[in-house]
Amino acid sequence: MNINSTLFLQAVVFAILVWFTMKFVWPPITKALDERAQKISDGLAAADKAKSELTSANKRVEEELAKSRTETASRLADADRRAQVIVEEAKARATEEGNKIVAAARAEAEQQTVKAREALREQVAALAVKGAEQILRKEVNAGVHADLLNRLQTEL
Repeated sequence: MNINSTLFLQAVVFAILVWFTMKFVWPPITKALDERAQKISDGLAAADKAKSELTSANKRVEEELAKSRTETASRLADADRRAQVIVEEAKARATEEGNKIVAAARAEAEQQTVKAREALREQVAALAVKGAEQILRKEVNAGVHADLLNRLQTEL
């Protein structure tokens, strides 16, 4: 064979190979590469979107945490204030009850003092009558002299 014809035949076979590759092999490869590039870009976009969502979620979490901390501090302050009010009310009630007990004790002491004075007056009156009886050496009738004894008792 001739070199020219071999070269020409190889050029024709190469052209057929190029045409076949361009027509049947190349389009699926480019389609697969385009799909792969699209998947990669979609994945990167999804990653960026997830990153921004994560950032916004972190911000919301921080805001909620700050809100709950503020609310907790407020509730603790309210509880402290309520505890102080309860303590003050208890102190006031205890003071009032103590004052009532002291007043009742004073009234009872006053009543006992009055009773003791009455008993003492009666005893002094009885002693005075006995003393007068012994001085007079005769018996004094308590029923007859009740008015005199009552006056003597009030004077004492």
